[in-house]
Amino acid sequence: KEQFNLRFQQATGQLEKSSRMRDVRRQIARAKTVLREKTPQKKV
Repeated sequence: KEQFNLRFQQATGQLEKSSRMRDVRRQIARAKTVLREKTPQKKV
């Protein structure tokens, strides 16, 4: 949700800290990594 709001602000020229978008994207990636590590993987 925050990432959507930041993208909207960037599109309208209201985003003050462009580095915040990178931080949010990295937080999402960390969360997805942790979730993937916790779920059992099927061996093929």
